[in-house]
Amino acid sequence: MTTIGETPRRFPRAAPNGLIASVLLAFLATAGLFYVNIMSAIVAGVADGLGVSEQQAGWVGSANIYGAAAGALVAVFIVKHIPWRPVAIAALLVLIALDVGSSLIRSIDLLVGMRFLHGLIGGGLVGVAFGVVSRTRSPDRVFGMLLAVQFGLGGLGVMLLPPLAPIYGTQALFFALAAFSGVTLLMVPFLDDYPLERKQIDVSAVAANATIRWAPLIATLFAVFLFQAGNMALGAYIFGVGRGYGLETPFIGAAVGWATWIGILGCLFVIVLGVRFGRTLLMAAAMVLTLVGTLAFHWSANPIIFVAANIGTAITWSFVISYLLGMSAEFDHAGRTAAMAGFASKMGLATGPFLGGALITEHVYGPLINASALVLALSTIAMLWPAAQLDKARIAAPNATDTP
Repeated sequence: MTTIGETPRRFPRAAPNGLIASVLLAFLATAGLFYVNIMSAIVAGVADGLGVSEQQAGWVGSANIYGAAAGALVAVFIVKHIPWRPVAIAALLVLIALDVGSSLIRSIDLLVGMRFLHGLIGGGLVGVAFGVVSRTRSPDRVFGMLLAVQFGLGGLGVMLLPPLAPIYGTQALFFALAAFSGVTLLMVPFLDDYPLERKQIDVSAVAANATIRWAPLIATLFAVFLFQAGNMALGAYIFGVGRGYGLETPFIGAAVGWATWIGILGCLFVIVLGVRFGRTLLMAAAMVLTLVGTLAFHWSANPIIFVAANIGTAITWSFVISYLLGMSAEFDHAGRTAAMAGFASKMGLATGPFLGGALITEHVYGPLINASALVLALSTIAMLWPAAQLDKARIAAPNATDTP
């Protein structure tokens, strides 16, 4: 088999479809968008550190993710044609520089612009990483590991960072992001080459497009967008939700942090189950729990309900998005549709806080909770049909397996 893109091996390489490779790929795909997993900490930290409103702080996060969406869109067109390793190294170096630069900014307007640029580079990196993941044997499992890394470190971030912002300013937030990119940079040399087969690249664009099942793909991308928007609309302002119902910031931080850690169970289920039992019924059940958990935030004045709602939605968030991203990757193993899913995901993650902030008036969060639940219900409708289509295709395939 003729392959391209291989590089001389100066470092030991992890087995391309093994557990260690899944962890390394998870860090690579997380680095450009890690701020999403500590978005509530960033919104609260920027508001406290710069003395701006919660809505203005939300704009910083939205600008970051809209930039990431633009970068992910660019990745759709280049992921098949670039050497991913040098691009990833260059992107990580730029991200570190932008995070350090962000720590020095005191103007909210300038910070919004800086974070958009950061998102542009980071989104491109994530799109490239998603393309690499699509070349593995089981993208669902790798995306599950990706969410495990994001939720694990994200939980630590939302517990530790908000109390530091009033003391050290926004520097604590952005230095944490720079440190994560630095650690990921050290991991890149140990990943395998993940080359495309020559025959995959020589196929004409028309023939390649003909192999993609566009109707279920579009439904999947729409579901990704709505799912991320509905979750992040509420998730970005979860500290405000808790405060609005009379809870204290230290309790909220601990509740959200622990919930984020426990949310790892969702992606661990995906890693263990894969697709051997199909996706449709599992995703339908998870979305019912998501809706129940989201609506439960109406009773956040009760600390037990607030904690339970955070835990439940964290588990289902990581569970469902792992499957949605894995579904997207199945439509084109060259990586384009996985990069498209990255774009849809980031557009949803950015749009949620942007529009959600407009629903908050005088610390009243009921309309935001209802809107989030409605968007998640629409996402449920969008995702189940393509999930069923992929399940049928897998069953019909003569050698359909799901081995590690």
